[in-house]
Amino acid sequence: MTYAILVVDDEPDLETLVRQRMRREIRRGVYEFEFAGNGEEALEVLANNHSIDIVLTDINMPRMDGLELLSRLSSQTKDLRSVVVSAYGDMKNIRQAMNLGAFDFVVKPVDFNDLRVTIDRTIKNLETWRDATAARNRLASIENELGVAKAMQQSILPKHFITEPTHRLYANMAAAREVGGDFYDFYRLPDGRIGLAIADVSDKGVPAALFMMVTRTLLKSVAKDGADPALVVGAVNDILCADNDSLMFVTLVYAIFDPSNRSLTYCNGGHNPMMIAHFDGSTDLLDPLDGVALGITSDYEFASHEIELLDGDCLVLYTDGVNEAENKAQDCFGMDRLRALFQDGGFSNAKRANEVVFDAVRTFAGDNSQSDDITCLTLCVGEVDRMA
Repeated sequence: MTYAILVVDDEPDLETLVRQRMRREIRRGVYEFEFAGNGEEALEVLANNHSIDIVLTDINMPRMDGLELLSRLSSQTKDLRSVVVSAYGDMKNIRQAMNLGAFDFVVKPVDFNDLRVTIDRTIKNLETWRDATAARNRLASIENELGVAKAMQQSILPKHFITEPTHRLYANMAAAREVGGDFYDFYRLPDGRIGLAIADVSDKGVPAALFMMVTRTLLKSVAKDGADPALVVGAVNDILCADNDSLMFVTLVYAIFDPSNRSLTYCNGGHNPMMIAHFDGSTDLLDPLDGVALGITSDYEFASHEIELLDGDCLVLYTDGVNEAENKAQDCFGMDRLRALFQDGGFSNAKRANEVVFDAVRTFAGDNSQSDDITCLTLCVGEVDRMA
């Protein structure tokens, strides 16, 4: 795919320099460039060429400077990204440009290797945004087709799970309505580690399902390179906050498990604490108390935490449909009952551990109607059949 870049600068020799330094990318069809001498000319180009992906603009220009151009762009379209070029140390203008919607910046004199890295990073962000927007638009078109929506939602949840001699993973989700706002997911990362996630959107039904699909698409796109969980969660949060007219939010845990050393690195975005059921029947809750739900505030600094899982441990991720499930007397299932399910220890079968949770919640609720989505993901560590 060729990405179109509009360079906005009043330096007369810049076009020749860019075409010379970027000639390999141009020849391979990676980039194509258009040029404008100021902000007014740039707006004319954009009005006539709707395929522009990135605007690379200087700040100080005649007729219309880069800051005014950015203010016009932010009110016109969200389907392109802007990068500003500024003198080294000009942090006042750079900060103002970022506040006006610039995605990134490079400093003069331009280092073209740095510029290539910046362009690549900008393209990845833009593609993530477009993927999420496409997912939202696709789902919006079937809002009144609940049967189709339910089938689609169920189809995106993984159905084939991990079964290895040293670790097993299983998950399940039961929606309270035709479609729900919970989801689980896992990814085999390029370096052999496993990314795993569980999330709960603030609403139920179709609106929650739409927001869930967008969140899942963003998370999968951002997490695929194996970045630190806090960076992944922060990136997803910023994109959700950028276009959240519905004011919905989602709680989420994203973790990376390394089978080679049993380390678990995780970030909790306002979600229920994960539980570790040990081989001896004891349980621990991983509750860092330092994360907030996604979609509420941008630029939040999420934190990652790391632990080592022990032989025989069963990691349990769940949504509040588990611990807040109610019976007809309006009693909650609660954490004590959840922990008691594992008091005998010895769970090596992730599917069985998951079924124990679902069976217990359904038995407790009895005939009381399900009011919330129920989702649970279990990861068992240790040799298969070591435990009963």
